[in-house]
Amino acid sequence: MSLESRLWGKAAGLGKDARGADHRHPLICHLLDTAAVAEVVWDELLTVHQRSTVAEALQVSDDQARALAAFWAGLHDIGKISVPFQLHRNGPKHGGKLLTQPLSGEPGYAFGAGAVQDRQSHEAAAHWWLVGIFKEIGYPSSKRRPQSQLSHAVAQLLGGHGGRFHPVVYDKDSRCPAARHPGMGVGSWEEQRRLHFDEVRRVVGVRSVPKGRMTPGAAVVLTGLVTLSDWLASIEEEIRTLLRDEAWAGTPDDLDSYWQIARSAAPRLLQRTDLLGTGFAGPPEPAQGAGKPGLGASMARQVPDLVAEHGPGMVVVTAPPSEERTEAALRAAAVLGHAAGARGLFYALPTGSAAESHMAQVHAFAEQALTGPWRSLLLHSSSRLKPAEAAEQWAHANAASGVTPEPGEEWAPTANSWLNSHHRALLAALGTGTVDELLQAVMPVKFNVMRLFALSGKVVVVDEAHARGAWGHELMLRFLEWAAALRIPVVLAATAADKSVDAMLAAYRHGAGGGREPVMQPRRSPGWSFVDAQSGGGHRPQQPADVARASTLSVEVVDGMPYGEIEAALAPIVAASNGRAAVYRATPAEAIRTFHQLRMDFPALNVTLIHEQMRNQDRWRRLAACRDAFAPDGGVSGPSVLVTTSMLEHVRGLYFDLVLSGPAPLAALLARAVQSVGDRSRLVVLRADNASELDDAALVRRTDLLLGTGRTVAVPDELPRVLDEVYADEFADRLEWMAARELQRLDNQRTVREHTASGTARWLAVPGPGELDGDLGLLSRDHTGMEPELLSSVLGEDVVQVVCLYEHGRPGNRVYLLEDGVPERRLEHGPKGRPVPGQLVPYLIPVPKRLVEGVEGDANSVWRGMAALKNVLRLNLKKSEDGRWVHTGPKHRFCMSEHGLMIDELP
Repeated sequence: MSLESRLWGKAAGLGKDARGADHRHPLICHLLDTAAVAEVVWDELLTVHQRSTVAEALQVSDDQARALAAFWAGLHDIGKISVPFQLHRNGPKHGGKLLTQPLSGEPGYAFGAGAVQDRQSHEAAAHWWLVGIFKEIGYPSSKRRPQSQLSHAVAQLLGGHGGRFHPVVYDKDSRCPAARHPGMGVGSWEEQRRLHFDEVRRVVGVRSVPKGRMTPGAAVVLTGLVTLSDWLASIEEEIRTLLRDEAWAGTPDDLDSYWQIARSAAPRLLQRTDLLGTGFAGPPEPAQGAGKPGLGASMARQVPDLVAEHGPGMVVVTAPPSEERTEAALRAAAVLGHAAGARGLFYALPTGSAAESHMAQVHAFAEQALTGPWRSLLLHSSSRLKPAEAAEQWAHANAASGVTPEPGEEWAPTANSWLNSHHRALLAALGTGTVDELLQAVMPVKFNVMRLFALSGKVVVVDEAHARGAWGHELMLRFLEWAAALRIPVVLAATAADKSVDAMLAAYRHGAGGGREPVMQPRRSPGWSFVDAQSGGGHRPQQPADVARASTLSVEVVDGMPYGEIEAALAPIVAASNGRAAVYRATPAEAIRTFHQLRMDFPALNVTLIHEQMRNQDRWRRLAACRDAFAPDGGVSGPSVLVTTSMLEHVRGLYFDLVLSGPAPLAALLARAVQSVGDRSRLVVLRADNASELDDAALVRRTDLLLGTGRTVAVPDELPRVLDEVYADEFADRLEWMAARELQRLDNQRTVREHTASGTARWLAVPGPGELDGDLGLLSRDHTGMEPELLSSVLGEDVVQVVCLYEHGRPGNRVYLLEDGVPERRLEHGPKGRPVPGQLVPYLIPVPKRLVEGVEGDANSVWRGMAALKNVLRLNLKKSEDGRWVHTGPKHRFCMSEHGLMIDELP
């Protein structure tokens, strides 16, 4: 029997031929395309460590590992030789009839009535079928525990190229998979699968049979290689250049010729990705003054020697948030990246606003530390829709800050870039985003292993690593286990050393094979430590002899009405016509009201407002302006105040003479207080103000009791002690009976919430690398009750992206504008009346889901049917009698202005 070239692998988006029939790309051609791309990915994109991880696991040479990786990639879609796929109603047609319909009437291709209804995916079909064929050709196998051997591991890996691995296929099913899944077909269907398998193996040139085992590290690398190769080989415009004519038969000579064509096209495919050529320069020279005492100098002297002796690993830095700490972390990342041969860096922060504020410093670092071309993406909840558009819009908003690159040195991918997709974005050489992008790598979400693969070739920096609560802490521990197992260099930065930082050190050490012995971060601030990824050994370098800048933080707690106390605190600044202050309010609505009141009551005061419920572009522009105005030598003149919310507490580069804040946990107050500069920094806490709904009531109460009417804190020396004090178990012992009883009640509630969150996070997280026991399906396991809402709640408060459209025109001739009164900002629609998602990125507003619960919005079925827009809430605004743009829902009234979105609950 000859190979059947009519079996199709790709058809969507390939156009039609002269007869009006849909073009189809033969399956064998797509398999060879993918194998050819895999060779180039192996040669040009994988790091030396990634390649050696695979070769060592399989117990073969590097060249043999390369050939096996290409061969396996070429088998990924062999499950498409099945009845449901080849005869799917959406397959290629001519005159309304499926082009593959004649197959069903030919001898050998007959099938039973249940075959077409078989719901097995082509990915699962590949997994089920390949287990048996790999056994036949001699791959190690096991009847009792198939997942422990290579024959099953490779099949399961290839079956996971669609983003999820499938459960273990046991021996009784792998012997005759069509018995359980009739859609796989028998007779000629089985023969064609074998012919395609043999021809891919022959053409790629694989003769060796590996005898090794599939380690977790090798599984991550190979999954990434196969999936990435498939993505690239599926680019429609490139497939159109490779289409064969109807007379092409797929003979062995045809396949040999096509293999050369596919290999010639593969490098061009990889060039489209903007992924090639990035690396780390040699370790940076110590900065001027490196001989002086201080954190940066201590690390600059010792990190290169530690890495040279022990290899890459994890550096943990504990110091108050500052640009100096960020600079020290990035310098350590440069040393680790060069030693590891890394291809880029991902810088993770607790919030999107913090990520946006750090991009300029991360880019300045990249210009010095990275070699070759590099592309940068902004990655957080309201940029994930189209990361390239978000990066470009951010650059445009920051143009005045000198971030915009010189011509020919563009770092942001174009809007139509291949990387402009949230599943691919982490592959970019440089990413600045939120820590949930990391945590999703160890949650059972689609393409979680692709996240691990993308990060396995990079250095990861996690700033404010402790600022994620109980959920995030447990998931961070699991991520660090995987990071160490994959030899990912990591830099963690935290405000102070505590038990959570110790646990992160221990997790990385355990993932590197260093056991579960306790590890302790130096308690003196600033301090740092190092764990090597090769052995998990912990190293306590010589600590900084002194701090670069010591100061005293003066905390004053006031009891009056919040706005009255704000007025009183700002009055001296206004009277002196000089000074800068920040005012933190609990909600965007309160921030907006405070902004308007201050402008009314203090006409001479320069008041700026920024909060999370602004459109992306407005928030980016204001943040860029604030970074200029409130820098140490900023351009603001006269008395100035910034009114904001907790979104700004992790933002760096803003400096104030005075910071005012409502009640909050001590860690949050200290994060805000470090923005006050000078030998005596000032923080005023408004006791009567509202606390955020997201803040833990017990920690807010403990902080209030600890501060009393106020206190002073020596920074950084006393920070660890003060933070330990607020968490101390014996805290209530010195309180009166009633106060102690109330605090105990709040503490009990907090303990229950944290235990519930930690337990759920441990239940939800994927197994650690040492717990897989060969079964990759555990990385994609579904839990009963695991809904999307649970996944999002683990990553923080569930957020909905809202877009407000301004209604213009008369009934029957209405248009919707993205900006009021700007006709060229009309909502654009593409083919079939579908809105273009990328245009919405600058106008998205992140809103807590609890504030829009029950609001259906104004999206039509076309909008709701688009995957990219399914989480975007569309609100069509109408002008009210008072001239404001509003949308009225069943329970809420939404009002949009230049100051952001206000949401009021209806009476």
